[in-house]
Amino acid sequence: MPFEIGIMTFGERTEDPATGALPSPRRRVRETIEQARVADQAGLDVFGVGEHHRTDFVGSAPAILLAAAAERTENIRLTSSVTVLGSEDPVRVWEQFATIDLLSAGRAEIIAGRGSYTESFPLFGYDLKDYAELFREKLDLLLKIRDQNPLTWQGRFRAPLVDADIAPRADGGTIPVWVGVGGSPASAVSTGRLGLPMALALLLGPMTFHEETVELYRAAAAEAGHDPAALPVSINAHGFVGRTSQGARDVMYPYFAKGMMDNNHQRGRGFRMPRAAFDAQSSPRAGLLVGSPQEIIDKLLGYHELYGLDRAVLQMGFGGVPQKEHLEAIELLATEVAPVVRREVALRQRSVA
Repeated sequence: MPFEIGIMTFGERTEDPATGALPSPRRRVRETIEQARVADQAGLDVFGVGEHHRTDFVGSAPAILLAAAAERTENIRLTSSVTVLGSEDPVRVWEQFATIDLLSAGRAEIIAGRGSYTESFPLFGYDLKDYAELFREKLDLLLKIRDQNPLTWQGRFRAPLVDADIAPRADGGTIPVWVGVGGSPASAVSTGRLGLPMALALLLGPMTFHEETVELYRAAAAEAGHDPAALPVSINAHGFVGRTSQGARDVMYPYFAKGMMDNNHQRGRGFRMPRAAFDAQSSPRAGLLVGSPQEIIDKLLGYHELYGLDRAVLQMGFGGVPQKEHLEAIELLATEVAPVVRREVALRQRSVA
């Protein structure tokens, strides 16, 4: 597949580190749809909305935001990032994303994950001791819904289905289902065995942090009879693109640091990130994708070389980067970074073939 580049958001509401102002939910929702529109018009490939169930996020219903984005866009793929499948009903997930697929003429995707934030489990009446088993069973059901209709199915955590007619069906007959993996070797292995695409969530650390995870994923896929070369791998990472290296870091840092403190798992219980640590994580061999267009190009090509990537999705507004600067970064990513990376990856692929 051609190399794809996109953006994602969780719609977090964070106090501005300079003014102390907190954006309203309405403002953040409207900004999210505008980001999708600009990303589409500028030529990016993917737009994602992640799921959180707290007042400091507006992404508790990603499918609704993606449906709204479907009406404001024409070409960009629309994905969850991530659907916390263990606390969802797979039947309802399918119905929602199949509807998005119809609205968007076949552009819907699902990234299903266990979820590192767990507020949704008690909220919807699930026991966290069943965390892993809930995901396994519900992923099995989601895949069966995708592949057959009507469906007869039975599991532990929901009522059985008997000749169930689950509608609507997707515009093109199917919807891509990726699995979001946070670095757990066991998750990578199970995803490989299922022959599903893998979306790696990156935060901090060296670029090489997930090398073993990707190797285990591809080995498990091959052992299960799947062609590893045919299974896409994505990274979902924090970053920001500016005209200059220093300018990008200066814009991103105060908001990223504030977001890590206020929005990281439990409000007020995040972790502090000094500027020196942030700059170290922005260096050429570290995980953050922040800098000038050329720096982002170099780092994405480095990730491609390390992992054999097929897609990179950047979260560029974390912590409430002002919309003007955020949209400018989206434009730079689309017009100055993406074309070069796509071309260079295509050349590499042709030389290998």
